[in-house]
Amino acid sequence: MTKKLSARVSTLTPSTTLAITAKAKEMKESGIDVIGLGAGEPDYNTPENILTAAYNSMKEGKTKYTPSGGLPTLKDAVINKLKRDQDLTYSRKEVMIGIGAKHILYTLFQAILDPGDEVIVPSPYWVSYPEQIKLAGGVPVIVEATAESHFKVTAEQIRNAITPKTKAVIINSPGNPTGMIYNREELSKIADVCQEADLWIVSDEIYEKLIYGEKRHVSIAQLSKDAKKRTFIINGVSKSHSMTGWRIGYIAGDEEVVGAMTNLASHSTSNPTTTSQYAALEAYNGPQEAVEEMRKDFESRLERIYPQLSAIPGFHVIKPQGAFYLLPEVSEAVKNTGYDNVDDFAEALLTEAKVAVIPGSGFGSPDTIRLSYATSIDLIEEAIKRIRKFVEDNWKE
Repeated sequence: MTKKLSARVSTLTPSTTLAITAKAKEMKESGIDVIGLGAGEPDYNTPENILTAAYNSMKEGKTKYTPSGGLPTLKDAVINKLKRDQDLTYSRKEVMIGIGAKHILYTLFQAILDPGDEVIVPSPYWVSYPEQIKLAGGVPVIVEATAESHFKVTAEQIRNAITPKTKAVIINSPGNPTGMIYNREELSKIADVCQEADLWIVSDEIYEKLIYGEKRHVSIAQLSKDAKKRTFIINGVSKSHSMTGWRIGYIAGDEEVVGAMTNLASHSTSNPTTTSQYAALEAYNGPQEAVEEMRKDFESRLERIYPQLSAIPGFHVIKPQGAFYLLPEVSEAVKNTGYDNVDDFAEALLTEAKVAVIPGSGFGSPDTIRLSYATSIDLIEEAIKRIRKFVEDNWKE
């Protein structure tokens, strides 16, 4: 045999975040004192009431197959959450439960894209958007948002990127890796452009519960009947309830598309893990105090570390409004410490300063690095001290 791999997987780029995190973990296990600021998951354990609900469901024998699109009761919990938080009304047929928001996005692109269809992806972007689009035969069209625009694209930029092949636009708010939030006016203008061009809107809202200061989450689906009709809300319990490993996400949107996604899941995954679904049911229906406790703690960490990171020579940092990432522009630091690019700089931070960060190239932002502050404040502050010492010790005027 001359060809072992299909064309669709041959061009895949491995997840930068998972690769760096794995390398840092390997170094730690070998006894090296590495501080990891790469992983995008809360450092809290899953709240106790959710653990108890999962355990009880297993003891009660709720360990069998469920419908491919998820437990009806969990769909109802999602429907109630969307009504409570966004005043949006959906039916069970418009909701699907999947194996994490990542799986939901993958299945959505498989359901709506044909070969050559284009999807507009604002940059910086979450690493998996372009790869998932390509796996579905689509073409990611990158629209760059700059630090000057607070890493948000404008409606006009989206309009200029539209071609006859454009099928959808991705909006991620609060964003990964930027932590930036689109306000109601910005979203309204984007919704108008999508209506003019008759495009789907893929609204990734996984960091919805992690917003700081006076900012408030607005879903683009809230803005009008037309916006709701063309929007797919993607969300889940991973970030909000510290349930990354449970792998439960959901989609709410067009009934026909959600039905097709459910059919696809029936031939690929059968159903989301039953125990995880009962855990998610408690996450949405049970007490929410832990969610707010985590949000407040992340905000407190941000307030402490933002000025410390900003003080590092050659680091230019825009204060995020949500999520738990900082995305400093570091090209000046890279140049003045003698490195050719940010990837090499990040590699040196890992091997010499013993701090794991994610180079921005994986997010379509090659002059930046991403740092997660979803770890203890003591470790974060120590990591920033190490980075600053590394930069100052290697600075070449």
